[in-house]
Amino acid sequence: MRVAVISDIHANYHALEAVLAEVTAEHPDEIWCLGDVVGYGPDPNRCCRLVAGHATLCLAGNHDLAVLGVLPVSDFNGDAAAAVRWTQGELADDAREFLTPLAPSATRDDTALFHGSPVDPVWDYVLSEAGARASMELVGAPLVLVGHSHVALQISYDEGSLAGGLAHRGDVVDLSSARWLLNPGSVGQPRGGDPRAAWLTIDFDAGRAVFRRTEYPIELTQRDIRAAGLPDALASRLGLGQ
Repeated sequence: MRVAVISDIHANYHALEAVLAEVTAEHPDEIWCLGDVVGYGPDPNRCCRLVAGHATLCLAGNHDLAVLGVLPVSDFNGDAAAAVRWTQGELADDAREFLTPLAPSATRDDTALFHGSPVDPVWDYVLSEAGARASMELVGAPLVLVGHSHVALQISYDEGSLAGGLAHRGDVVDLSSARWLLNPGSVGQPRGGDPRAAWLTIDFDAGRAVFRRTEYPIELTQRDIRAAGLPDALASRLGLGQ
């Protein structure tokens, strides 16, 4: 089975459209989304519709849950909170219906999927050796997929030993060599200094995963953010990959 993994779209329609064009050209058997379809960006409804139409499996992220009112807006910082409030006023009924039943974690065969991590599927960031170790010790799945941090990661866990770190475009992971924790990075608000949309392909039959990056018209999303009256910092950061 061949799977494309996307995460943290954050209502960035232009990034999502570009990624899905590349994904569908490769004809994967399934598309998995690790959550945060909305939040930050200016196109929550179009993004929900695209994900609903393409993803086989989709998790709920913390921004999705906040927009639905499951999490309080007070849990978010200034720009994120402003974006949550704006999205609550913009969310269409069909988008709300798509997001409402989603959960922040799932399992698929031998793969465990979390928006955050096994420690806390909603809020926990895997950004340290201690965080990766705690996650891998909590679940026994050969492959653990996480999102939330917007940073692409490839971390192996073999008999208590951790290795790896940041993942870059074109990096190939031999899934048969160890247990792995992978973060595809973010489609809609990439961090780590690379502004290109990030995603991941997994070929379970071949036992390998490949990290991908896709160019998209960042200036169009920036224009739409500013036209919507969202905080300007949300537009500026896209060009920096931060």
